[in-house]
Amino acid sequence: MPKRFSSVVSRSFGDGVRDAIQSTGMTQRRIAELLGWEQAKVSDLVKGKGGVTEVELAMLLGLCNVKPDEARRLLALYNESREKGYLEFAEDGVLSPQPTLMEQERHANNIVVWSLNLIPGLLQIDAYIRAACERSVLGADPLVVEAVIKTKLARQAVFHRSREFVFYIHEHALRLPVGGEEVMKAQLLHLLTMTVRPYLAVRIVPIAVGAHAGVAGSFTRLRYEKFEPVIFVEGGRTGLFLEDKDSVTYYDAVVERLDQLALDEEESKALITSIVS
Repeated sequence: MPKRFSSVVSRSFGDGVRDAIQSTGMTQRRIAELLGWEQAKVSDLVKGKGGVTEVELAMLLGLCNVKPDEARRLLALYNESREKGYLEFAEDGVLSPQPTLMEQERHANNIVVWSLNLIPGLLQIDAYIRAACERSVLGADPLVVEAVIKTKLARQAVFHRSREFVFYIHEHALRLPVGGEEVMKAQLLHLLTMTVRPYLAVRIVPIAVGAHAGVAGSFTRLRYEKFEPVIFVEGGRTGLFLEDKDSVTYYDAVVERLDQLALDEEESKALITSIVS
């Protein structure tokens, strides 16, 4: 069966509407009855298909007592749901692209991560996250640092045998001293521990290869059983989700080149072990 196009925006919109309905304790059937709709209309909404006017959506959100910030977010997603690609700004906090990424990771069955400068977020321990945040422009606000740690650790709940993960990591990320010697040792040992999982592979791109296809920056490729693939590129305060065919083809080629250059899994473990020692 061919994969159908379902954008990041439409899936995020559908998930948000589903959460809003579930928060009421009512069924979709009951919500439809109260609004005077057919149940299929509500069903289409939670699948991200739209099928309502902006006024009708506002009625549903009001019935569900959705808070103003979340209502504005869902209305914005509704208005962008036909776009193939999504640039999300951290307008109301530095973490706003992360929840959207977490939603998409839960939908995906194959996740490939390329990380150029740091240990990938999905593999970071709390002390490493804290050290990286405190040295960034976020470090001046302890509440923001704690929020980053909480969100990034929660994101790691995505690990499950139902999904496949491949992490391509540049050797530079292993050697960059984040948080000092003890933090780095704990982080690298955690990395080795994670490689025991049969559904997860860690591949190191050694410094010795020189210039390579991934020098433009880190990214995540998400593949789905039912939907077309998505590329996520994270900025300091933005999250860019790319879904057009040309972009996906380009990043597929980058992954292919990284696969050719990277050490195999056993060689990668050996390199990490040598750095820890």
